[in-house]
Amino acid sequence: PSTADLTGRELEMLGALGFDIKHPAAVRALRFLRKNQEADGSWYGRWGVNYIYGTWSVLAGLKAIGEDMQAEYVRLAVAWLVSKQNPDGGWGESCLSYAEADAHGVGESTPSQTAWAVIALLCAGEVDSLSVLRGVHYLLRQQHAQGAWPERAHTGTGFPRVFYLRYHGYSQYFPLWALSMYRSLKARGRTRADELREQNRQHGRFRFEA
Repeated sequence: PSTADLTGRELEMLGALGFDIKHPAAVRALRFLRKNQEADGSWYGRWGVNYIYGTWSVLAGLKAIGEDMQAEYVRLAVAWLVSKQNPDGGWGESCLSYAEADAHGVGESTPSQTAWAVIALLCAGEVDSLSVLRGVHYLLRQQHAQGAWPERAHTGTGFPRVFYLRYHGYSQYFPLWALSMYRSLKARGRTRADELREQNRQHGRFRFEA
């Protein structure tokens, strides 16, 4: 069945290929996402734990396809993410969130889930927000002297309520992604991905550059 996280990923791909929000596939996807948004503003994550993952995937897709990131339903998602930030500046969510409603977005902070939340907020235009700054500081504090981020939590989802996965790369490349995105937005106001999307829309075709 269709899921919000994969729908967000597909929108991200369509945006990278140069398509915009007017494309029929994007229109249908947006309709699906709005219909399946939780009352609190979050989205379910089928392939990562859980509502933090789903909400990140959707907001990244919406940004890529050219949605108005000030739209009411988008701001509701932003408010949900901010409300779930832990006192240490990070975000976390346990696998219990697949079974217990009061566990949605709740858990000990992890580098991977913090990175998802930071990227989501950056996609929503929150680069100068205190919430993003606190998330960035959390990631910087958690990084070991050798450069790696320790993480023991299972943040990948095999089958909800059945088994979960700990991808060792998640705690490394997602924080790097979040920090590099933050740095680019603070320095230039846009990322390389933003520039490539704009080029592809102007030329009407996919263009890949290393």
